[in-house]
Amino acid sequence: MKYDIFNGDADGIIALLQLQLANPTETVKVTGVKRDIQLMQKIAPQEGDCIRVLDISMEKNMPALHDALSAGARVMYVDHHKAGDIPNHANLFAHIDLDANMCTSLIVSDLLDKQFHLWAITAAYGDNLFAKADSEADKLGLTELQKSQLKAFGTYINYNGYGSEVADLHFAPADLFELLMQYKSPFDAINDKSSVYYTLEQAYKADMEKAANAQILHDCDTAKVILLEDAAWARRVSGVLGNDLANQSPNKAHAVFTFNNKGSYLVSVRAPLTNKQGAVDICSKFDTGGGRAAAAGINELPKAQVTNFIEELVKYYC
Repeated sequence: MKYDIFNGDADGIIALLQLQLANPTETVKVTGVKRDIQLMQKIAPQEGDCIRVLDISMEKNMPALHDALSAGARVMYVDHHKAGDIPNHANLFAHIDLDANMCTSLIVSDLLDKQFHLWAITAAYGDNLFAKADSEADKLGLTELQKSQLKAFGTYINYNGYGSEVADLHFAPADLFELLMQYKSPFDAINDKSSVYYTLEQAYKADMEKAANAQILHDCDTAKVILLEDAAWARRVSGVLGNDLANQSPNKAHAVFTFNNKGSYLVSVRAPLTNKQGAVDICSKFDTGGGRAAAAGINELPKAQVTNFIEELVKYYC
């Protein structure tokens, strides 16, 4: 059996998109909303299975990874999140880069000799790596219009991945991947007026307009924390809104709280763009927290710990 296990955000989807465009292969797709990261435990690997894991923390999947390797499966693991101790195993092919200006799709692009680098740049924009994406785009001689189009596309794909459950999303991530597989270049999709680009653009703009009235829980020179209402649109914008706020105030850390369906909060954290570190350290202090240096989150923060979280956020960057 062949499996593709990938994050449901722009980086995860586009990482797989590049691999499949380079070598179309029939696989079982395993994915979910962006915060659904313990994806390896959703399969039962057997000897001889081939598994590709893209853009989900190895540390958060370590028990299932050990199970897969013990069963005799071959695992290709590509990621840029906190990895933990990478197993030394003949059947594990790990490509891990924790650089704060790297994303999984850029790693995949390097592995493929940049065959579909325009897609990787789109993913970098979607992961809020604007400076890195601009740099890569400039190497290809892209115009300002082209860069803005890729930035928008990456943002829209990333936006689609956020929600408490797949029902919150406009497209299930596996379905969105299949829709994008029609296009060898993101510009092919942008030039197709019937493509998913325009569906997501309209939805994104409508949701972000609602987010303009978010409740502010804390705002100082160091950090800003906002709370969105309990609604599907709010869960959809939770991540991209954090990116937007970070770009507006690059010297501040930002956190976006949304209600989940478990009586607690989902938290999306962005480190200051001028100091892209610490987000995962803060979130990892709380159960269900994780991520990477520049961007991290907590899946279930109890309401009683909100004040504690804000204190940790401000203290870290003060």
